[in-house]
Amino acid sequence: MKNFHQYILKGKVSDSTEEIESYKIFRVLTAVYFVFTGGHTTEILRLLSCLSESYSPRHYIFADSDKMSEAKIRSFEQKRAETFSNSQFTLDRIPRSREVRQSWTSSVVTTLYSLLYSLPLTYRLKPDLILCNGPGTCVPVCISALLLRLLGIKRAIIVYVESICRVETLSLSGKILYYFSDYFIVQWPDLKEKYPKSVYLGRVV
Repeated sequence: MKNFHQYILKGKVSDSTEEIESYKIFRVLTAVYFVFTGGHTTEILRLLSCLSESYSPRHYIFADSDKMSEAKIRSFEQKRAETFSNSQFTLDRIPRSREVRQSWTSSVVTTLYSLLYSLPLTYRLKPDLILCNGPGTCVPVCISALLLRLLGIKRAIIVYVESICRVETLSLSGKILYYFSDYFIVQWPDLKEKYPKSVYLGRVV
């Protein structure tokens, strides 16, 4: 997590040009967008705990079928408010794009359905940063952000952090967003070797 904190906030784990340039990008952000669901919630909240209040307001997006994340978010934000009195956040739900073991054919339909909800939401919030860590819910949101970028409406930086559970292969969301994210962070060296575009920072959650 320390390396992630340095990479996002200080922009410098080593003296590489890539990391220095990332600092120039991240330091000016004023709004943040977080996408997760289910078991990914704990991981993403650990990442958020190392970010300053400059990353505000925080807009949490999760699947409408997720019954547990909201309580975890509110508990996290309540504790955060004890340190940052002006802490601001919102909660939004969108249809889940893909259920576990759902067929590929039906997944296309449900993802398009989720995209219909994600696009107007992304347009309304116009986030500076999208931080996501693996659930299928993040795919339609990131696609929406890419559409806004192509239309010249808003350029959101997409940061994808692959789950610590992924040691040798990427998740389905990772395989898709590897080609579209601005920063793709992995937590195992084997993945860095297989996917050269990725950034390996060690364990960040």
